[in-house]
Amino acid sequence: MYKSKRISEKLMELLMVLCSMVSILTTIGIVVVLSLDTYKFFAEVSLIDFLTDSQWTPLFEDKHFGILSLLSGTVLTTAIAVLVAVPVGITIAVYLNEYASKRFTAVVKPLLEILASIPTVVYGFFALQFVTPLLQQFIPGLGGFNALSPGLVMGVMIIPYITSLSEDALRAVPKSLREASYGLGANRFQTAFKVIVPAANSGIIVSVILAISRALGETMIVAIAAGQQPKLTLNPLESVETITTYIVQVSMGDVPQDSLEYRTIFAAGITLFIFTFLLNNVSYWIRKKYQQRYE
Repeated sequence: MYKSKRISEKLMELLMVLCSMVSILTTIGIVVVLSLDTYKFFAEVSLIDFLTDSQWTPLFEDKHFGILSLLSGTVLTTAIAVLVAVPVGITIAVYLNEYASKRFTAVVKPLLEILASIPTVVYGFFALQFVTPLLQQFIPGLGGFNALSPGLVMGVMIIPYITSLSEDALRAVPKSLREASYGLGANRFQTAFKVIVPAANSGIIVSVILAISRALGETMIVAIAAGQQPKLTLNPLESVETITTYIVQVSMGDVPQDSLEYRTIFAAGITLFIFTFLLNNVSYWIRKKYQQRYE
């Protein structure tokens, strides 16, 4: 009986180890696949041109392979989304944690998180068919495809990420800090924004970084509403193309596989992977520092 129990425990332990290795092996597989074709790409294209050229036209007769055009579009739409989501998301988190009743929070928070479950293709058509025409009423000359509209809609999409994680960070702040603030004569607003938010700033920063990673990797919203014109610009009123949009464009099947044009998606993909990898490591470092602070 004891021996069979030991065997079952060992089998369960082995099963858990295998399950934990799935994510590691998947990550390694992604890196290997990206690296192999990226190596073949850079065997034909100069890395300096890739990082410094301002034009991205690998599908044209006059070929240019400057990733800066795609990076500017990606950064522009992400920056607009963050500018929308961060103040709104943190304000909602503070309200739900410091002002709202438990019954109100129990109703509103699940409704808010529904925004994260809406398919991004729906967001894309919402940006194209509703937000863009609405903006055109206030911004004369705004084109049908632009960076502003998908950026705003992406900001709405990532609000639940910031709100949920920020509220968790706010709830982790010791109640003694609130009581001390009230004891010194501070009102609820001063306690919330001058005591609680600064005390939870590490957790809030982590939520913002994770939301940025989500926005960087967004595909359908920008593919539908931002256009497919790679430009080195920071003007949100112009049409742009992001890294993910270009990958979708080339992956449709019109470009022959194992060609130089096809390998551009791997070079663009590994560039995006490096950005998100660095952001995730920064968030891990901040989270670790936050946890050590309250031990």
